Amino acid sequence: MIELTAKPLTAQAFSAFGDVVDIESASKTFSMNYDMATRYYDLADIDVNDNGGNTCISLVKSKAVKLPFEATMMEYHPFGSQLFHPLGNIPFLILVAPPAEKLDIDKLELFISNGRQGVNYRKGAWHHYLIPLQEDSDFIVVDHIADDDNCVETELDTKVVLKL
Repeated sequence: MIELTAKPLTAQAFSAFGDVVDIESASKTFSMNYDMATRYYDLADIDVNDNGGNTCISLVKSKAVKLPFEATMMEYHPFGSQLFHPLGNIPFLILVAPPAEKLDIDKLELFISNGRQGVNYRKGAWHHYLIPLQEDSDFIVVDHIADDDNCVETELDTKVVLKL
């Protein structure tokens, strides 16, 4: 059995798996709309063009989990990155492993979003499905859409328990 304790989500700690999407990650900011808004620019590297793919924007409703939570599967997307950003202020867990053809269970890492941070999984990065903690949560999703099989799943053969 593997027990993982969540660590804070930071751009540096998450860099092997993709981008943290939040105001602090902006490469530049600028005022717009007659100084009525600030734009936080270039928050993530969206990579969706493999196999003639296009950018798809979706909404996902995800059910909250109770801790400790047992992870039973992981997945990755070979043809495009995948961005999830919460629409509420609900913390969620992010279970990841480095990009590889075969999941290395010894390299699993667990992060917790503060509810205002999203993530952009790099193409090929292993990750678990969404794990909101306090209540059901809505997410905006930006990912690859094409006529291909862009999701590879594997079931975990070792018990993996997630906690705070």
